[in-house]
Parts: sequence; C-alpha cells; structure tokens
Amino acid sequence: MRTSVAKMRVIEGNKKDTEARAEELRILEALLFAADEPLDEKVLAARLPAGVDAHALLAELQKEYAPRGVNLVRVGGKWSLRTAADLAWLLTREMVVTRKLSRAAIETLAIVAYHQPVTRAEIEDIRGVTTSKGTLDVLLETGWIRLRGRRKAPGRPVTYGTSEAFMSHFGLDAIGDLPGLDELKGAGLIEQSLPSGFSMPVPSDDPALRDDEDPLEPGDLDLGLAPRADQTEE
Repeated sequence: MRTSVAKMRVIEGNKKDTEARAEELRILEALLFAADEPLDEKVLAARLPAGVDAHALLAELQKEYAPRGVNLVRVGGKWSLRTAADLAWLLTREMVVTRKLSRAAIETLAIVAYHQPVTRAEIEDIRGVTTSKGTLDVLLETGWIRLRGRRKAPGRPVTYGTSEAFMSHFGLDAIGDLPGLDELKGAGLIEQSLPSGFSMPVPSDDPALRDDEDPLEPGDLDLGLAPRADQTEE
C-alpha cells in the first residue's frame, strides 16, 4: 500500500512539474510574440516565475520551433521570433523597399562593420575617395550605424559603429558572425588573388569607449561631413 501511495505522489509531482513547465513556456512564447524587437534574456527571466532557468527554457522553445514556419532565433545576443529562413521568399511581395543603398553606402557600411570604431577620415583612407555627408546620413537614418564618441586626435572627429538595428536586419547574433575572408572570396565579393600579407580585421562592436575615444557631447549633430574639393564620391 505504501509503495502505491508513493508512486501516486511521484506521478502527481511529475504531472505538476510538467504543467508548470508548459505554463512557463506559454508565458515565454507570449512575451516573445508580443515584442516588437528582440528581447534580452534577463528581461525575459524577470517576467517568469522566480527560480525558472530562462536559458534552458529558451533552448527548449527554440527546439520546439525549429521545424515550424516561425523560428526562435538569437539576434545581437537577444531573442526574437522570426519567419523561417527557407520561407522568407513567401513574404517578399509584402516587403516595401524604401531606398536602395548606393555602392558608396554599401562600402561605407562594410568598413564601419569591420573596422569600428572608425572615423570618416579613416573610412575615406580605406575607400580611397571622399565619403559624402549624404552617404553617412543615409546609414544613420536607417539606424544601421550610430555615433560612438570622438577620437582623441586633432579635430576630435566622430567615431562610428554598428547598431542593434544592423544586427537585427542582417540576422547576426554577434558581430563576429560577419563573413570572413574565405566566405567573401567564395561569394565573389573579394578577388581570389590578393596581395601577400593581406588580412581582414577581427570586427568588434563592444559598446565601451576605447582608450582613444572620448564621450559624445551635447550638440554633436554638426558632424562636419562635407566632402573635400579634391575628391569625389564614387
């Protein structure tokens, strides 16, 4: 009799645990579905019952969503529900393209992503031509780049870096997920034959200012991006 009672208690306990787990997953699912931007794991944990392992719960929910039309993905270190990558083509007709980036803007964005924090003058040195005010303005308007600080150098130029919106738009969990040299070669974006010793920088979007950067100051809207007279934008 005692054995039967013990078994019944174990079954009841397991049932309660299963029901609690299911309710925790429902709460997590509701929070992610209602969010209009990726959510930090700490934010999600704060909305769950005390003592719940949010990371394990997210991993479980991610596994459940893996074969579905909507997936749970990490974007910029945060969590978001997204249309499955292989079904994105179904939504292409619903997308509105508001502006096509110019070649100059694409090159500038790539330089900021890989070389951040970077100043306008440093962008120009890498590209070999002037970066116009309009090019940087477009990237700032998209929200893909942001002002970081000012370089501790003559003129104290503004430094630029990528933003959370950049990570979200391109589906990156971390800036280190940007394609490397071999991947860029394979995609035909870089020539197969490169100068000896050629290497690519290791990108970092650490929000902390570096030793050679000062914080931004009030009134840092006049960025002084007018092109020089001796160079032209491509």
